[in-house]
Amino acid sequence: MSGSSAASGAAPCRFAHYFVICGIDTETGLEPDELAGENFEQSPLKRTFKSKVLARYPENVEWNPFDQDAVNMLCMPKGLSFRTQVDQRDPQFHSFIITKEDGSRTYGFVHTFYEEVTSPQICSAMQTLYQMHNAEHASANPTSSSSSSSSSMDSLASSLDEVDSPTSSSSSSTCRAAGGYDSSRDTLYVSKALCLITPMPFMHACRRFLSQLHRAVTAATAPPLPLESYVHNILYEVPLPAPGRSLKFHGVYEPIVCQRPGLGELPLADFPLAEAFSLLGVENLVQVFTCTLLEMQILLYSQDYQRLMTVAEGITTLLFPFQWQHVYVPILPASLLHFLDAPVPYLMGLQSKEGTDRSKLELPQEANLCFVDIDNHYIELPEDFPHFPNKTEFIQELNEVLLSFGMSAKTGAPPQTRSSPSSTPSTPGRERKTAALLQLEDDGRNGNLAGEELAVLELLQGNATLERLQALTKRTGVTVARVDALRAGVKAQGTDGQGGRTPAEEEELRNAKLNVQLREVFASRFTTMFADYEAFVIQSAPDLESWLTNREQMHNFDKASFLSDQPEPYLPFLSHFIETQMFATFIDNKIMSQWEEKEPLLRVFDTRIDKARLYNVRAPSLRSSSYQRCSILKESAHTIEQRLNKIDHTAIHPHLLDMKIGQGKYEQGFFPKLQADVLNTGPTNNKWSHRTMTTQRRKDRHRQQTEHLNLDNDLKEKYMQEARGLGKNLRQPKLSDLSPAVIAQTNWKFVEGLLKECRMKTKRMLVEKMGREAVELGHGEANITGLEENTLIASLCDLLERIWSHGLQVKQGKSALWSHLVHYQAREEKLEQQQAESPVPHVPERRKSDCSIALPAPRVSLIQDMRHIKNMSEIKTDVGRARAWIRLSLEKKVLSQHLKQLLSRQALTKKLYKRYAFLRCEEEKEQFLFHLLSLNAVDYFCFTSVFTTIMIPYRVVIIPIKKLSNAMTTSNPWVCVSGELGDSGIMQIPKNVLEMTFDSAFRSHTHISAVFKCQNLGKLTTVQLGHDNAGLLAKWLVDCVMVRNEITGHTYKFPCGRWLGKGVDDGSLERVLIGELVLPSGEEDSGRGCRTPPLQRSPSQVRRISITSLSGRGPKPTSAQIQEAIGEAVNVIIKHFHKPEKERGNLTVLLCGENSLVAALEQFFHHGFKSARLFQKTVFVWDFVEKAVAYMESADQMGDLRETAEPLGMTCQSLCRYVNAINSTPRNIGKDGKFQLLVCLGARDRLLPQWLPLLVECPVILRMYEDTALLRDRATVNSLIAVLETLHDFSITLEASLVKGIDL
Repeated sequence: MSGSSAASGAAPCRFAHYFVICGIDTETGLEPDELAGENFEQSPLKRTFKSKVLARYPENVEWNPFDQDAVNMLCMPKGLSFRTQVDQRDPQFHSFIITKEDGSRTYGFVHTFYEEVTSPQICSAMQTLYQMHNAEHASANPTSSSSSSSSSMDSLASSLDEVDSPTSSSSSSTCRAAGGYDSSRDTLYVSKALCLITPMPFMHACRRFLSQLHRAVTAATAPPLPLESYVHNILYEVPLPAPGRSLKFHGVYEPIVCQRPGLGELPLADFPLAEAFSLLGVENLVQVFTCTLLEMQILLYSQDYQRLMTVAEGITTLLFPFQWQHVYVPILPASLLHFLDAPVPYLMGLQSKEGTDRSKLELPQEANLCFVDIDNHYIELPEDFPHFPNKTEFIQELNEVLLSFGMSAKTGAPPQTRSSPSSTPSTPGRERKTAALLQLEDDGRNGNLAGEELAVLELLQGNATLERLQALTKRTGVTVARVDALRAGVKAQGTDGQGGRTPAEEEELRNAKLNVQLREVFASRFTTMFADYEAFVIQSAPDLESWLTNREQMHNFDKASFLSDQPEPYLPFLSHFIETQMFATFIDNKIMSQWEEKEPLLRVFDTRIDKARLYNVRAPSLRSSSYQRCSILKESAHTIEQRLNKIDHTAIHPHLLDMKIGQGKYEQGFFPKLQADVLNTGPTNNKWSHRTMTTQRRKDRHRQQTEHLNLDNDLKEKYMQEARGLGKNLRQPKLSDLSPAVIAQTNWKFVEGLLKECRMKTKRMLVEKMGREAVELGHGEANITGLEENTLIASLCDLLERIWSHGLQVKQGKSALWSHLVHYQAREEKLEQQQAESPVPHVPERRKSDCSIALPAPRVSLIQDMRHIKNMSEIKTDVGRARAWIRLSLEKKVLSQHLKQLLSRQALTKKLYKRYAFLRCEEEKEQFLFHLLSLNAVDYFCFTSVFTTIMIPYRVVIIPIKKLSNAMTTSNPWVCVSGELGDSGIMQIPKNVLEMTFDSAFRSHTHISAVFKCQNLGKLTTVQLGHDNAGLLAKWLVDCVMVRNEITGHTYKFPCGRWLGKGVDDGSLERVLIGELVLPSGEEDSGRGCRTPPLQRSPSQVRRISITSLSGRGPKPTSAQIQEAIGEAVNVIIKHFHKPEKERGNLTVLLCGENSLVAALEQFFHHGFKSARLFQKTVFVWDFVEKAVAYMESADQMGDLRETAEPLGMTCQSLCRYVNAINSTPRNIGKDGKFQLLVCLGARDRLLPQWLPLLVECPVILRMYEDTALLRDRATVNSLIAVLETLHDFSITLEASLVKGIDL
């Protein structure tokens, strides 16, 4: 954050630390700048030459050592630029930032202007370069194209240099092409930079000071005092304003005012947010802001350095109370382009040249990139990232603030995401016009209008129609800002605006008020969203030292509880955001604040939350997603105005220094060589410098004490860096030493960081999954919220993309991983065809079950998975394909295996990657694959649950029990497969699909197998299996049905173990079977203790046969066991409804599966049941229900039930109605199926407890049940009724496959 630098505690409070001059060193002459991507194709005037720091005052400041290379590089990021008298030579202003290793920041403000070259050596060197250039061009074949660049980085550099510099006009370039530079005819100018380096970002004050200093050099008359006086004054006599105070100091011609926010206010941010909003548009800026919060890679792109800085600082300012924790380089010098290769989140700014098309810009990685083309108001967003909560209302509120300051809300083109990469067509005329107007506005702010602009204003003022229009717009409350700005600029500097302020000061005040109001709107969103964050912070360590040492193992924030407390629409964003480094650091600071002073931003934020609580703003809206507007806009703007109206401190005026006579000589247009001896030391008798020294001594004493008491600070920093992975040491690339060794070391840090990140992410994914499962072993739904799981998997996809794009030789496509896969596929395809043609003999090593013979495991093939993904028409981009492929591999538990296979082709990896790339570091690569392998310990459905609309082929295999029946049937079988997302509809299985396989003993196995395609059914739940009873062999004993998803390989087994046919078993021609997921072969042998518990299965054949017929030889359950089973079954259903909706499993399983409610009630009804075979015929529970209903109906007709209470009569009617409806259904579901249906409908309609007494009272019970039967024990029946009544609180919805054909 911009304000974080304010905490550079040790720095005495001087406004500026250094004054620096950069330019051409006439001693060394012209040195081409190889690092800046030298391009000898260009004419010499457009090439880059090395600049030097010509002077700096003072030589060094102990608390902020001078970094010469960094300052030189950032003052002149492109190196020196040359012009002749025909070119534009307007002065330019830009700022920069240097981030130190400890995260503190120093700001630089640079005024660049052109100075005539007086050195004859340099003029003749330029002349010589031109002659050589022309000679080469004449001899070279004009049609030859330049050779293709070797690496993506080089091509990036050359594409940036190909184009004309922004300032050269078309006429000059034609003249240049003809003759170029000729020392006898042309005047040569070279850029020179004046720079102030300050501890805090007082951008406006520094800009005005530097422009006044330059004006003093170009003015016709000499300035009032030598320039040394003004430089000495700002370096040594102007203090930093105290918090909450304003300060006035004097430039060369006018006073300059700045102010610093108080301790309870938002930290200092002086870059104009209004400009950032007008450059990008409100919606675009909110989108980029969201990408920043989610720590994506953000690349800003503009011709203007100051725009890059304005947008970068604007966005990081708005993050309050959070701080950007990663690489932050708002201006990336040309020599550091290789840094775009960094596989970490970054916020960088890249200078574009005029006319460079976005399509020419080849970036190493784009899968997770937010590309911001500032000049064309255009952004490209990463695929599928969540929106900021209440985005529409939020944008509306920001628009209103902007409108209240007379700014149009409609600035900026609509955001463009990856799906439409065509950039907006730019009309050069329009762009030039807006650029000219912007320049007018800028110059108006500085109060020095050029002649041309003056003419424009005179024209506007002289035009009567325009005057009338303007008067009209004034009346309607619309301000014509541009004209007003011009007029304000032309007014004489002496004339005061309102309240004794100059127009420039008015403009500045307006900017400051708008800044603070926009920031308050953003801050208020976080205050609302995180009002209760403290409740979820986990304070577990007794002291700071033990907390720092165990930081990595500790959970600091209860994420699951926090998310469960948030409104539903916020979850997609919040679940991603609380995984970021900036949120982790924020929580770390909160925990550390119990042992040491609160971090400034945290202090302000906590104060705001306490204040909001005091006014009880949050309580009523807890869990509500209604939008709360910011309530303190007026007072925050008022505070700023108050400070400006009453200046708290005025600095000493510039004065004559003790200089030798004749120095400080004035020569118009040339910046003089300043006298070093007076500028290298400050005054010793300053009041505030003395004050600073005492506070400094006090601070030193305090620091020594705390170091004795607490941890050594270096040790603490080390712990924190280790705890935070890539931490602060990579916040900015080392700008000075660019030797190969340093670049290699940086890349090594990246490799280590990526490996560490992989370890943390896989560990987190395992802990989340398995922690929940350990709790949930009862009924095996993986109970991590789908949302959280999705977030973790999305961040794994992002990590893999970053790993694959690290150290690429040449970039191809947006997704580095997918392009590697495509290369691999091309190499392997021929080989695979040969393998496919020669059949592989299937030789099982051991006796296999019928199921595994009927449905051999699908071959694991990386390329087959790629083909599946390519066939998905729903996915349009390479990034999307790569993510789908990762999800599919993760679900199939082959991610590590696939990637190992991909990387085993070393020749391909060498061809695609540089030596330092992560994928070519053998040891790290092995560890990385091992971490991914650990994810096989848990089950993911991350592909099936996300791509819900795709068509999936399913293979269905029906396996009969051969020992007891015909292996085949003459009837026509059909199936209907249902899953969590829908059902397949009834599918007839053709007769000709009979398959025979042989096991190792050469016994034949016959089964029916068919493949059908339908829309993704999700996790499979039930299969309806039936036949039409045709032909001679219509009876059929089915062992089970196997269904396999041919894309994910998930296989489900639906046990049956019953007959289908008339006059056998319970006479059923169709059955509803409940599925269970089958372990992939080999997994059941490994006996791993740590896997997802199995889903429920359908009732096994053993239970079915033992209950329904006397042939069951198993031990019968005792009455106590039966009662326990019923209690357990009801309990599991209640638990099911207590889970959040997204986490619930499949209810059908709990009602009809193994150990389900139906199974338990069946056992209850079977207890003491007289099922002796009468004439060899089995009696079923359903027979008892039918007899009871028949009795009730006859009794009702005879009038016996008339005397009973009214409700009982109604219940009686309902039971009869339900039983008759089930009996008259066109489905042939058999007697056990009918009983199952009755129980399910009774549970759904809350009728079971009312039906039980009727069945108990019915005289039929005496004939059909023993005296000891549970059903004849009143106490037991009453307790059963009480248990079943607990289900009345929940609304039970039955799967369509259960109630098909029943209309109740």
